[in-house]
Amino acid sequence: MSGSPPELPIVVLDALMPTAQRLVADRRGSMVWEVESCRGRYAVKVGHPIEATADWPAQPWTALAPAREGAVMYRLGRADFAYGEWEHGTWNLQPWHEGPDLHRLWEPCRRSDSSAPPDSSVALGCVMALADLHAKGWAHGDVQPAHFIIGPDGTQLIDLALARGGGQMPKGYDFPFRGCLVHYEAPEIARSVLATGEAEPTQEADVYALGASLLISATGWRVMEYPDDAPRSVQREAVAKGRRRPVKVPGELGGLIDSMLSQAPEDRPTIFEVGKALSCL
Repeated sequence: MSGSPPELPIVVLDALMPTAQRLVADRRGSMVWEVESCRGRYAVKVGHPIEATADWPAQPWTALAPAREGAVMYRLGRADFAYGEWEHGTWNLQPWHEGPDLHRLWEPCRRSDSSAPPDSSVALGCVMALADLHAKGWAHGDVQPAHFIIGPDGTQLIDLALARGGGQMPKGYDFPFRGCLVHYEAPEIARSVLATGEAEPTQEADVYALGASLLISATGWRVMEYPDDAPRSVQREAVAKGRRRPVKVPGELGGLIDSMLSQAPEDRPTIFEVGKALSCL
């Protein structure tokens, strides 16, 4: 990849014929655009490999992630999407979902002068979105606040590139699961990644990650204690050893989050049990 401003691949331009486009994110190995066309509004994800640096090893899997997500959407029976290859990796397009993510929506709860508790109906929307995926036999593998979009048509769970469990992936687009954003990584996932370099996403780990997402969105605090600038390996060691902070979310929602963050996977409620409990709040 050159240092010039990023552009949409020609194949995507030909498919959508954009009337407007906006680069939303340009991070290591991944770019996301909001694109308007006569067909509607789309999120376009474009992946490319990450080259090795003094601080980071090479990451070729990022080039495959958009197409792998496209294959997951196909197996889930999603509509109005496409995916394919470009000269540096793969891409996908899917309907654009309008609305704030969970962390942004609950920003008022994190203000020091706020007395408003987090809205349990918002939490229930996130639970229902994840429960829908679990009911189809999948684990998401990358649950985090930014992946819940709360819009006028309900809560959408996005970014399915790491999902596992509901069917075989095309070999050319598949890659091992090597953990996710450590703030939301369950202890058993962290231990496996530290021991072998890989792990297997599970629905139990998704429940933990959702609990961690609700906690940080409501309070600004991570589940585990480690320095803000700690290397990823140090973060993962802290998660694996269970250095938990107390859950300081008021009311019954706090108790529910605490149970979702149980160290042992078998001690966590299922996402369906979480939904039932939230429905009663």
